[in-house]
Amino acid sequence: MVVATKVFLPMGPGPNQRGLSRFHILNSIDASLRRLGTDHVDLYQVHRFDPSTPVEETLEALHDVVRAGKARYVGVSSMHAWQFARTLYLARMHGWTGPVSMQNHYNLVYREEEREMIPFCREEGIAIIPWSPLARGFLTGDRKRGAADETTRGQSDDFAHELYYRDMDYDVVDRVVELAQRRAVKPAQIALAWLLNKPWITAPIIGATRMEHLEEAVAALEIKLSKPESDFLEEPYQPHPVLGFS
Repeated sequence: MVVATKVFLPMGPGPNQRGLSRFHILNSIDASLRRLGTDHVDLYQVHRFDPSTPVEETLEALHDVVRAGKARYVGVSSMHAWQFARTLYLARMHGWTGPVSMQNHYNLVYREEEREMIPFCREEGIAIIPWSPLARGFLTGDRKRGAADETTRGQSDDFAHELYYRDMDYDVVDRVVELAQRRAVKPAQIALAWLLNKPWITAPIIGATRMEHLEEAVAALEIKLSKPESDFLEEPYQPHPVLGFS
């Protein structure tokens, strides 16, 4: 078992209850450990890049968290490749604990990370653990083109509507559903299998809320896609604006 948690988002009122300042990082790790009932986590990640805090302050605080034994490793999440490159450079220059993982936004309907972030991570030996591998449920195939959402999450998830639901996104989902029918598996399993078949993926972050979600995700490990099948899924994709950094 790998226990991971994150820091960045507001945990209360005031400027010291959010971001990646030394104050917030040190307070947040202690609060997370109390809530989790453990004395350490395996991976402590920053949830987003914080432009209001010097990167050096953030890195030194994370280094101190590791030296105190409260986290084994540190990681980062969605940011521009140049921001991540600068973060790695500063950590190495100062001899601080550097990030070992990138939790980025990557799935069949959002592949802009293939341009710079993924090649950079592969070159630097950084583990890639993408969030929203099912595009917040969009790739499960139950969101119908031109119709009101048929799921409770789809009706209430405004963030998903900011990221997906373009006509070209539905074109990709149609391919996922078609291939799932051919394979006699769930569309979600095809979407996960596509990620798991990429040699640069360490592990996708799945949002399982029921046991069957977990069981279906585990079963996706056994689905090996051929190159023609992967090409079939990828062919309708069109470039997107940068999404998911905020």
